[in-house]
Amino acid sequence: MDVTTCLKSLLLAIHQYRDNRTAHNAAQLQKQVEELSGMQCVRLLSSGQVLPSECVCGLVELAGDPNTSPALTGTIISLLAQLVCDDESRDVLQSSYNLTSTLASIIHCHSSTPREPLVLQCLKVLQRLTYNGGIFHCANYIHELIDFLMSNIQSHNDDITMPCLGLMANLVRYNLSVQTHIKALSNVKVFYRTLINFLAHNSLTVVVFALSILASLTLNEDVGEKLFHSKNIHQTFQLIFNIIVNGDGTLTRKYSVDLLVDLLKNPKMADYLTRYEHFSVCVSQVLGLLHVKDPDSAAKVLELLLALCGVSGLRSLLCEVVFRPAAPRLRAASRRQGAGLDAGQKTEPGLALIQWLSSPAEGEELCCLQALQLLTELLEEALGSQVVSVCVLGFVELLVPVVLDLLQGLDPAAPDSKLRTHCIRTTHTTSLLLMLCSEDSVCRVVSRQMSSQLCLSQVELLLSCCHNNDPLTCGHDSSLSQVCGEAVLKAVELMSKLRQQVKDMETSFYRILQDQRMVTPLSLALTSSHREHVQTGLRLLLEATPLPDFPSLVLGESIAANNAYRQREAELSVKRVAVQQDVPAPMGKSLSGPSPSSPSHSIHSLIEKLQNGMEDQMKDVRVSEIMDVYEQKISSLASKEGRLQDLLEAKALALSQADRLITQYRCQRAQAEAEARKLASMLKEAEQRREELQVELGSQVLEAERAKGDIEELLQHNARLQADSQEHQSLKGSYNQLLNRFNESERLLKELQVAHISLIKQMDTLRKTQDTLRLQHDKALCELKERQEQMKSFQSELQQRNCDITGLRGELRGQEERGRAKEKEREELEETVDILRKELNKTELARKDASIRASSLELQKAQVEAKLQKKEDELNKHSSMIAMIHSLSSGKQKSDVNLSL
Repeated sequence: MDVTTCLKSLLLAIHQYRDNRTAHNAAQLQKQVEELSGMQCVRLLSSGQVLPSECVCGLVELAGDPNTSPALTGTIISLLAQLVCDDESRDVLQSSYNLTSTLASIIHCHSSTPREPLVLQCLKVLQRLTYNGGIFHCANYIHELIDFLMSNIQSHNDDITMPCLGLMANLVRYNLSVQTHIKALSNVKVFYRTLINFLAHNSLTVVVFALSILASLTLNEDVGEKLFHSKNIHQTFQLIFNIIVNGDGTLTRKYSVDLLVDLLKNPKMADYLTRYEHFSVCVSQVLGLLHVKDPDSAAKVLELLLALCGVSGLRSLLCEVVFRPAAPRLRAASRRQGAGLDAGQKTEPGLALIQWLSSPAEGEELCCLQALQLLTELLEEALGSQVVSVCVLGFVELLVPVVLDLLQGLDPAAPDSKLRTHCIRTTHTTSLLLMLCSEDSVCRVVSRQMSSQLCLSQVELLLSCCHNNDPLTCGHDSSLSQVCGEAVLKAVELMSKLRQQVKDMETSFYRILQDQRMVTPLSLALTSSHREHVQTGLRLLLEATPLPDFPSLVLGESIAANNAYRQREAELSVKRVAVQQDVPAPMGKSLSGPSPSSPSHSIHSLIEKLQNGMEDQMKDVRVSEIMDVYEQKISSLASKEGRLQDLLEAKALALSQADRLITQYRCQRAQAEAEARKLASMLKEAEQRREELQVELGSQVLEAERAKGDIEELLQHNARLQADSQEHQSLKGSYNQLLNRFNESERLLKELQVAHISLIKQMDTLRKTQDTLRLQHDKALCELKERQEQMKSFQSELQQRNCDITGLRGELRGQEERGRAKEKEREELEETVDILRKELNKTELARKDASIRASSLELQKAQVEAKLQKKEDELNKHSSMIAMIHSLSSGKQKSDVNLSL
């Protein structure tokens, strides 16, 4: 089944379900929606046809109806989520179908169950829909949506918090009305505190969302001054750069880049970033992201780099980072004759930019255009210095062949979208080449690789595209001829710049200027509202006017037709009900050359007859004058024919505009019905509220009468309280005196406590010394007992020997010498015993001294404890007095409260 058949079946199912809301019709409609979703028709609304518009209008109306089943609503929102992925379809959905209000109404209906999958689905679609797109603050259910987001952001539920934060970041960005509404809420300070707490969240996406909301709401306020102060702004920059480099995904990197771009728009923040010491390192890491193959990430990185180039203090630093590291490899690449592009493209940022320029694939056109703009800015800064560095010249030698390849590949039979993309790319490419030609040494590099045939072929192809695409017949692509004209003028200006340096370029330049098709881009440039286009057109016009075959008369007619059409469009725009976007600029296709129609054929036949007549009358001088008159008449007829053709096509455009107005009227009618239902429910709520207020009013009257009696009692009580107040003042003075005494007592107590602690420590040391001495005394007693036992054993031996002496006197004589030796040993032992006795006496004296000291310390301890007990008694008295004073003061405070009542 093709898309048209599926759309017709879907429209029929919508009408059937709208007329009869049965379960069978709902199932059929859901099936048709799922089939269309399976076809992946992302650019469904880009064609501008009526059938897709009718289907989408019906689906949006059903999704906003609270009577539609949640399953069907979820299926419809899934289809709308696919359409939102395309930028052009997203703009159409937001401007023509008011999808934002519809999704906000769905969220409002299910606000009591925020974790429901349908609510999360709507939040995700709204986040895509509102990204980089403004909303009207006065639209339906926007206030309710903001309240829902704020309440759920403060709920600390990660499933619902993250999409709510992302949507809130989109709503407050560049929307002063939404910011003013949020700042006027009563709980905005609590909301700020919640966002500040989210800055410590473990998810980098949540941190970026919270920081983006704070930057949009508080950057120019006191909270923002504290949050983005010069003391911590460098930490904020480091955090943002870390998130850009090490983010959780493309979504996080996208919002972090947007945050940094928004901060750069503030002059103070831009000045802080110029003084950031780690800027070069951070930019090098960001440039490393260009090596990834993701076009979305690369586009955001290039957007950030373009924003950095917009700050004068950062442009030179960015040039150093991009060009300085590439110098060695670029010189090696030039020696290898072009083989260096693959050698260092993984590490050098300049080569990464060239890589995004070379042969942009589908979906990478934006990266190519941004890379061209960035290189234009950077090279303009680098070439603006007095001396051009060698590395920049080497980089230009690598860049120029890639840039020249971008000028080729134009197919006039391609779709309008591809023609537009190629023309825009050609305009940026020629702007880059023109900037390179502003410096002589770089201009020589460009002229060596440029050829006149390349410029001539490209300009002729662009002229044919510009000539064959009348803006009045383009519908939504009405600016295609304008874009082609700009590309033509830039290319011709490049030829004018290089006509002296490139062979045969001057001949090709003058040949192009005399082409009849140059009338269209020149007339568009001279009647443009852009100063640069007008100046370019005037420069080329000064070059073309002296040429013999330049169609100046046709150019004047075309300019007049453009001015007349602009005036007519200005008059009609006042009377239009809906303001249309992209009003096409007029350009008569018939003015740029003859068409193969019958009037043109008759004009050619008339010219041939005049030429034949001139051959018969070669000597008639007036024939040439007649020829000039007829040529002027022919050109005027051709211009009139072009204006008539413009009127016919304007009628066709008005018809298509009427169809769009019908579609918008249907959407507005559905919105009006939804608003009427909302107003009816609000009216019922107001009636109920009025009855409740009447009951409350009666109760308030009774309370007022009671309050009068209470006031009289309070006046009497006030007199008593004044007397108590005077008494309180006297008590307050005594309380202050007691408080001073208490502080002095507390100071003395602390000093005594310190002394007590020191005495306890001394007592512990003395106790330890006493223990050691006791151990030594016990040891000495043990040794003394051993010596006494030895002495007793010696005495017993001596007695035994004295007894044996009488019986062994004879032997003793023989052994006198041995006896004398034994006597000497005995004397030595006695001396040893005497020495031990002396040591024992000394030990006994030391023990007695230690016991005396211990008794004196115990006495001092008893005295200190008595003093402490006395101080504790005094403290108890003081605490009782303080408690009494506190009770009196608390009674006074209660009386003050009654007095205020």
